[in-house]
Amino acid sequence: MKKFITTLKNIFAIDDLRVRILNTLGFIAIFRLGSYVVLPGVDPNQLKANTAGIFGLLDTFLGGAFSNASIFALGIMPYISASIVLQLLTIAVPYFQKMQKEGESGRKKINQITRVLTIIITLAQSVGFVATINSEAIAINTTLFTITSMIVLTSGTIFCMWLGEKITDKGIGNGISMLIMIGIVSRFPGAIVAEFLSKQLGGALVFLFELVVLFFVVMSVVMLTQAIRRIPVQYAKQVGGSSLYSGQRQFIPLKVNAAGVMPIIFAQSLMFLPSMIASIWAESSETASYIGATFSDFTSWQYNLVFGLMILIFTYFYTAISVNPNQIADDLKRSGGFVPGVKPGRATSEYIDNILTRITLPGAIYLALVAIFPSLAMLLGVTREFSQFFGGTSLIIMVGVVLDTLQQIESYLLMRHYDGMMKTGKLRGRTENIAMVS
Repeated sequence: MKKFITTLKNIFAIDDLRVRILNTLGFIAIFRLGSYVVLPGVDPNQLKANTAGIFGLLDTFLGGAFSNASIFALGIMPYISASIVLQLLTIAVPYFQKMQKEGESGRKKINQITRVLTIIITLAQSVGFVATINSEAIAINTTLFTITSMIVLTSGTIFCMWLGEKITDKGIGNGISMLIMIGIVSRFPGAIVAEFLSKQLGGALVFLFELVVLFFVVMSVVMLTQAIRRIPVQYAKQVGGSSLYSGQRQFIPLKVNAAGVMPIIFAQSLMFLPSMIASIWAESSETASYIGATFSDFTSWQYNLVFGLMILIFTYFYTAISVNPNQIADDLKRSGGFVPGVKPGRATSEYIDNILTRITLPGAIYLALVAIFPSLAMLLGVTREFSQFFGGTSLIIMVGVVLDTLQQIESYLLMRHYDGMMKTGKLRGRTENIAMVS
């Protein structure tokens, strides 16, 4: 406890870090206040929260802004969708690949295209969002309300995007990820209270057991996020002027879960399709009705089996497009590095690809298990709100953002010659002898 208090004092003793933390808290407060400002023309007393299916997932990410019909009802999600589209385009379309390789000017062009695409996506999604609001809550003309809501929701998303960029520039951590995490965390206190109240007399021991299980689930996700496989790299001796520098021994860090949370997001998006398509023929076909009912229930074994298999597939797919062994091998060859016992060039590429394939399998399996933990928790009697924190997209996003923020704080402390936040040095933000090859 004494070390923790000393670390806090050291953090606030650094002027730049203190200002960044206060800026971050201020921007987050603005974001949370905006989630309670209801759209013009909506009677909040008549609102009926629609949290079924994808609406519940969105409401979790947005911290209740969706169900509140607030000006931030769509939050930063359209920007995330636009970013994913641009990321896929830079892999599949040569024009965007060329743009990405142009350096800073290319990144500026991609960011500009992302912003324009965000506006288009927000306008389209705002129409769908207005349709989810029950008519009793709309106090003005429906056409006028739709037009004004499209403008306000689009402005709200752009403002959230601006807040995220300001947190990145003036605050601490990645701003966009921080806003998503804050939306998720804001539901946590209410979920704990609801879970505790749902337990009958004598259920305090069960509730305590649930908290212990949640702790170990979080720790396992931290291990999954931090786990890497280090490939040793040796650099040849180099001559600098009249001096001879001996070769350095470094490492290429390959993450066990290189795909992050993206496989769950992709799989979860597609899991809504079977029930949507089946609903078209539900009245005329018993099979379609059965499929629709089965895949609308995310606790059913059929849903979780398909969901888990899709996560396995998408993990390999996203790892393959995000980590390029050929590029790593070429970069090593150009910089005079080599993997001991492996020939440079193609042999190195195949060696890295084989290791990546082997370490991705356990990472993909555990990622699939993490994704279905919430449904297992619900089957064991945990409330729907609290079960969302036992795994899935929410937990992985929270763990990733918290670790990223801690790494930045750790870097500030070490640069100012303070002790780090952890004696064991398990944060990847600590200075390590790692070859940063991309």
